Amino acid sequence: MLTSLSIKNYALIDNLHVDFNDGFSIITGETGAGKSILLGGLSLILGKRADLSSLKEPSKKCIIEAVFNISNYNLKELFNSEDLDYEPQTIIRREILPSGKSRAFVNDTPVNLSSLQLLGERLIDIHSQHQTLQLTSNDFQFQVIDALANHDVVLEKYKQELQVYKNLQKEYDTLLSFQAEAIKEHDYNTFLLNELTEANLIEGEVETLEEEYETLNNIEGIQENLAEAYQLLGEEQVGILTSLTTLKTVFQKLSGLSSKYEELFNRANSCLIEMDDLYSEIHELQDGLDADPNRLAVVDGKLKIIHNLMQKHVASDVSELIGIKNQLKEKVSVTENLDDTIKKKQTEISSKEKELNAISKSIHKNRLEVIPLLKSQLETILAELGMPNAQFKIEVFNSDTYYSNGKDELSFLFSANKGGSFNALKKAASGGELSRIMLAIKSILSKYIQLPTIMFDEIDTGVSGEISNKMGDIMLQMSKNMQVFSITHLPQIAAKGHSHFKVYKEDVGEVTQTNLIKLNHDDRIVEIAQMLGGSELTTSAIAHAKELLN
Repeated sequence: MLTSLSIKNYALIDNLHVDFNDGFSIITGETGAGKSILLGGLSLILGKRADLSSLKEPSKKCIIEAVFNISNYNLKELFNSEDLDYEPQTIIRREILPSGKSRAFVNDTPVNLSSLQLLGERLIDIHSQHQTLQLTSNDFQFQVIDALANHDVVLEKYKQELQVYKNLQKEYDTLLSFQAEAIKEHDYNTFLLNELTEANLIEGEVETLEEEYETLNNIEGIQENLAEAYQLLGEEQVGILTSLTTLKTVFQKLSGLSSKYEELFNRANSCLIEMDDLYSEIHELQDGLDADPNRLAVVDGKLKIIHNLMQKHVASDVSELIGIKNQLKEKVSVTENLDDTIKKKQTEISSKEKELNAISKSIHKNRLEVIPLLKSQLETILAELGMPNAQFKIEVFNSDTYYSNGKDELSFLFSANKGGSFNALKKAASGGELSRIMLAIKSILSKYIQLPTIMFDEIDTGVSGEISNKMGDIMLQMSKNMQVFSITHLPQIAAKGHSHFKVYKEDVGEVTQTNLIKLNHDDRIVEIAQMLGGSELTTSAIAHAKELLN
């Protein structure tokens, strides 16, 4: 509920602060006194776009602040989703700067207009004759029926399962799309995979193959050089090994004379051992060297295959080619197994449809049960509001479509006159009739769900005293379960309020200002007497005002 409202530097309001109570509050005032200004300021709190022209003093900023008690509104989830600090006493502030910029805050946290609107619609419902289009929408009509059906748990379950169903459908569509593309690429991917598989790639083999190729390709030159080296080492008369053996013997004779000669002997011996080992290795290499044109062709062919594949796949080495082969293998495998995956997804969707159908049947049954009650209550209230022949024809039909609130389609038809044909509300009801229907619906809803603060803006325009009296009774009854405001020109309604506020203009110096004050009991008598008989107070008007208040 709205507990207080402060407005500074807005339109004709200089500085206004007013506290509100729960129950039924009345706002009255002469035409042009500024009731629309009050509503305009409140609309800014609810997220309406700001207008620089609304600043009373263009050089100063406008500040509008409202305090709400939201402890019974179940808004913690909304606050969490909008990343706001939840407070049972929530403060909403709106500022319009002289530059034209606008800022909004919820409990001192900056918010954008979309968040403010989302919160605002859960806090205050401003209702006038020009704001009854909501009544003609299927969504709102379903909300009314569902409130009476009291099946929030079932509806929430349906919504959760519907989201799962939509996700499954999305995954299924993605699979079909992927399959269509995969089929186009499957043959080509299979060809590429076979090509890489047949190459029998081994990581690091290029270096080994290139070394073998160089050996086989230069076999004659290698053999000649090895033979020459073998001869230089092993020649019987002048070979290196013969000379080193002789050198070793010479130094061996001297080694006993001095450590210096012993050092020379050891070095000569080391050289002999090394050369002997080299001689043996050259011999082994010679034995292992055979000209093999066939093997050379094989190695050359394998290297060409690998280099062609690297060029084809823009790979820098065999390791990358192996990675590409594994990717292709996975793509081919996925494509080949896609039919099984799609069938599995179809089974999941079918199972979810059965579940949704069962829940939607329960929703349909609940709605059918409460429609006669809703129809009866509406027609009874409207008869009391001067529409004795008002009739409704409300029906729900099963459909094959999964809507956000079930599988039902709704026909909500109305006839205002005896023998008249039934039509959709927007065709069958006038503006005044729509206002009374909305009042009737809101009064019914207030018994079943927690509604936000509602502000009726002169919905009693053009109705008789007797009907306005009943309107006042309905609003008074509603105020037992919620906070209700009524901006009215009718004394019959004004007298029923628990609290009474008056909007008035006054001249301060050369400036006209709008103010709002709370009336005490004596002030209310005067205000209602003036509403009855004009500005000139008469004894009968005052007596009538007292009678209405009592």
